[in-house]
Amino acid sequence: MADRNPFLPVSSSDGFNPTGTQVNRRKLIKQLLTIFVGLLAVGLFAALLIGNNGSDNAHVNENEHGSLASSTSKKPESLRPVSRGPAAGVSEKSNRPFANVDGNLPWNNSMLSWQRTAFHFQPEKNWMNGPLFYKGWYHFFYQYNPNAAVWGDIVWGHAVSKDLIHWLHLPLAMVADQWYDKNGVWTGSATILPDGKVVMLYTGSTAEAVQVQNLAYPADHSDPLLVHWVKYHGNPVLVPPPGIDEKDFRDPTTAWLTSEGKWRITIGSKINKTGIALVYDTKDFINYEQLDGVLHAVPGTGMWECVDFFPVSKTEENGLDTSVNGPGVKHVVKVSLDDDRHDYYAVGTYHEKNSTWIPDQHEIDVGIGIRYDYGIYYAAKTFYDQNKNRRVLWGWIGESDSEAADKQKGWASVQSIPRTILFDKKTGTHLVQWPVEEIDSLRLNSNEFNQVTIQAGSVVPLDIGPATQLDIIAKFEIDKEALEKTTGSNLTFSCSTSGGAAERGALGPFGLLVLADESLSEQTPVYFHIAKGSDGNLKTFFCNDQSRSSEASEVNKQIYGSIIPVLKGENLSLRILVDHSIIESFAQGGRTVITSRVYPTKAIYGAAKVFLFNNATDASVTASLKIWQMNSAFIRPYPNDKKS
Repeated sequence: MADRNPFLPVSSSDGFNPTGTQVNRRKLIKQLLTIFVGLLAVGLFAALLIGNNGSDNAHVNENEHGSLASSTSKKPESLRPVSRGPAAGVSEKSNRPFANVDGNLPWNNSMLSWQRTAFHFQPEKNWMNGPLFYKGWYHFFYQYNPNAAVWGDIVWGHAVSKDLIHWLHLPLAMVADQWYDKNGVWTGSATILPDGKVVMLYTGSTAEAVQVQNLAYPADHSDPLLVHWVKYHGNPVLVPPPGIDEKDFRDPTTAWLTSEGKWRITIGSKINKTGIALVYDTKDFINYEQLDGVLHAVPGTGMWECVDFFPVSKTEENGLDTSVNGPGVKHVVKVSLDDDRHDYYAVGTYHEKNSTWIPDQHEIDVGIGIRYDYGIYYAAKTFYDQNKNRRVLWGWIGESDSEAADKQKGWASVQSIPRTILFDKKTGTHLVQWPVEEIDSLRLNSNEFNQVTIQAGSVVPLDIGPATQLDIIAKFEIDKEALEKTTGSNLTFSCSTSGGAAERGALGPFGLLVLADESLSEQTPVYFHIAKGSDGNLKTFFCNDQSRSSEASEVNKQIYGSIIPVLKGENLSLRILVDHSIIESFAQGGRTVITSRVYPTKAIYGAAKVFLFNNATDASVTASLKIWQMNSAFIRPYPNDKKS
């Protein structure tokens, strides 16, 4: 993956406009806070009391700046769970008041500290982006800037885990110290050989910014932690071939064995605006033969980064080793599009003889069809976990606030929760993603809510205690009579172009408000919306609305989502992992996934709450939920007294 300015927030109605004036204003505010902290605290406390006494959230009011807020004066009672568990094991921290000058909400240290995740992997500081399982340890190698919380000076960080949840940081695996990677050690992939040894291919950016492929391997294969790495003395092993631009040749895949006993890899590139995957064979990972043609190409998709290629079983629930082929096997091609910063995949058929792959349905080909994730999620990579016979997916979750904020908090970007990935036998077109089972070990006490009726136009508070670290599983059933009676429409619905959760339709939206404050001035709705066409057919959409996620102005407030296949007899279901500033949402067993980064200023620490809502006009909804408080993962630094 090559990106010198990753994930700039997309402009929205709220605007992304970091200016020098705002920076200076922050400095002034800090000075004022130092001088007048007592006076401001008293004034803000009084203002909050007045605001809370006048706030309410019993009904949906679509006229109040599009927010889900109350039009009545009576405050609703929180819905209590079926059975209350012991006190939550996640500690609450006080929410410090902040200054509000000229309508701009500056970040303070309390807010920025809250944004750091508790059970997602990330380095202690600065900026980050080929996993494998080796001798009892999961290894994660990631792109990392040891010098700043922005893109640049990219080297490889390295961490190990026994369970994909708790991590130990190790010394840097590879640094940019050779002419062939002087401008950065970029994306690579590990391959485990039949004798158990490991080889690593990675992209280096040379001193002249030419993208080349390099070979590295452990200095000691008997070391289960693989602390020390050696770069092959004959690097680079591959350079851009004729017809390929020197800056469009990157991210080699894990290798797979052919029937002839050769290793095969693919590398992302483009020709004009056509994204392509080049194919190479090798016997020793040093000498390569470029094969005729390409694995696949799709016009108009631009540069293909971080290409992934792997088999999935049409019949089994297990993952498959990358080299598996034959009856009952489909193959997936996934690409990260440099043009739009999203990950796309398609299911198809791999033809080893001519080294090509053909999608099952051309209308949902790679780059124009289905995405891994419809939120902030990029540069994803799978690996085969031979320890548990599963394929595990990792993705990079960038920031969507300003670079100035990243520098202020001292870190940027995290990894998603690892996900198992399987072929969706029900649709035949999709993959299903689900958090690895190990994440369940972080669950603490739980609350259950059974058969809760949510009337049209209502919001129901859920009494669960702290709501910053949660695992939520929910099922929804919409009133069947309303489904039949509702008149169809020719209007086309889209999550991204709609008015979000505040735009009312006959059959939606309905779902959950997470990271919401009591007055609902900040909220992130995760919801379904059902649209009935003039032909009477129903289409279901799964959406995530960030438009009111924060009162801060310089953050991304897009509305994410997609249509989602809902098959006959299926109830609507979702799972939401809330971890401070990250929300990962899985609908219909992981058929569609949305990851969001949100930066609330009020709905943090003990002020964060969860609500059920139904903003439909014609239908009531019944919901059943189970909500767990989540513990924090242990992510430990490498002991300084150990030699690296």
